[in-house]
Parts: sequence; structure tokens; C-alpha cells
Amino acid sequence: MVGTPPELERGTGVPAHVQIERWLLESIDRGELAPGDRLPGERELAGRLGVSRMTLRQALATLERDGLLVRLPGRAGGAFVSEPRVECDLTGLAGFTEQMRRARLRAGARVLTAATVPAPGPAARALGVPAGSPVHEVARVRSAGRSPVALERSFFPPLPGFLGEDLTGSLYALLAARYDLEPRTAVEHLDPVIAGAGEAAELGIEPGAPLMLIERTAYAADGMPVEYARDLFRPDRVRISVRSGIT
Repeated sequence: MVGTPPELERGTGVPAHVQIERWLLESIDRGELAPGDRLPGERELAGRLGVSRMTLRQALATLERDGLLVRLPGRAGGAFVSEPRVECDLTGLAGFTEQMRRARLRAGARVLTAATVPAPGPAARALGVPAGSPVHEVARVRSAGRSPVALERSFFPPLPGFLGEDLTGSLYALLAARYDLEPRTAVEHLDPVIAGAGEAAELGIEPGAPLMLIERTAYAADGMPVEYARDLFRPDRVRISVRSGIT
């Protein structure tokens, strides 16, 4: 629960909305506001701070832009403290399950599609097969803790028995254990995109919200392509990092 608002300082050159931002940020850092906590309504909070609702909204908008707050419309909506963003390091080739284990979060998977389909052009080129030839498609909503953070869509060679396996865990571990096709290297491209209606519904966000697309082709040790993927991540819940060095 939000604590006692500070007495805003006047004439210091620090705008009121910046002082409000600092107060709320410090409240989050000290644990006074926890992920999922709802702030008081705008009218109440602005009155307690002695500012206009416009000034308060300016502070809330900045914190929302920085991923610290989520503002939801409607009677049951309001401003809520965001879940902390999960760090995903693309330097290695750790799958989502391993990334969540490192972050000490439980990785979840809800399978949307698991079928053998004609290979679309990009998947066919990445996997080195003729367009329209059979490949396995697996689409899943991935969650960290209880909230959805990514929408994965992957294509694999038509490996026997693949679709009959448990597809809610690490697919990289499955490739390694059953088929001796552990992904060792990958080429990945990152692009900012906008969520369509279907993607937004699966990820629990508004249509038009920003997403980060990671397009990936993964290869086994012998250079065989074993996965073509287009993963959509919520940038308010996931931060992508890459380590580099001088060679």
C-alpha cells in the first residue's frame, strides 16, 4: 500500500511531477509498493499530494513508459505496479525455460498449435527444405511466474514422434535428448513490431502495444538447421541483453 505522500517542495526548480515520480519509485524500491499493488484513484491521490490530476497523470505516464506501472482502463482498472522485467541474455543459446530458471522464475507454456504443416517460405528457406514440404509447427504462450510474457512460433524438421512428446517444457532439451540435435548456434534478428488483435489477446495486452520480435534460426553442431522461430516478447516484462567483447 502506498505510504504517506511527501510534502512537495515549491520553488526548487524540480517540477512537481518529477518529485512524484521519485517518491513512487522510492516506494517501489523499498518494497512499500509490491508488484500487482494498485495505486489509489487519480482523484484521491492528486488530492493527497495537493496537485492537479494533469500533473499526477504526467508522473504516472512517465513511470508507465519506463515499465514500472501498468495503467488499465475501466471500473476495475487503475494504475498497478508492474512485475519486474525478466532479463533474457541472447549471448548464449539458452532457451526460454533455462532463461527463467536463471531468473528464479517458473517457466510456463500453453500450447496453441502443434501440427505438421506445409512449410511457409521463410521457414522452408531457414530449414533448407522445399517450400510446402512438411514441417512441424509449434506455437506456445510462454509465461514467467503467472503472467504471459512471450508468444513463440517455431518450425522444426518433420522428426518422427516429435508432436507426441510433452511440448510444454524445453523443446531444445527434447531435441537434444531424443534426437541428438542439440542446438549449438543460432542467427537471430530483432525488430520492434506492433501487437495485432490475436497476439494481444494471448499476451494480455492492448492491440497496438509494442512487442519485440526475435526471428531465429538454430543449428545443431554439424550445421543442420533444427529450428526456425518467430518469438514475440513483451518489452514491459522482458529485457533483452547481449554481451560483447573485443576479438
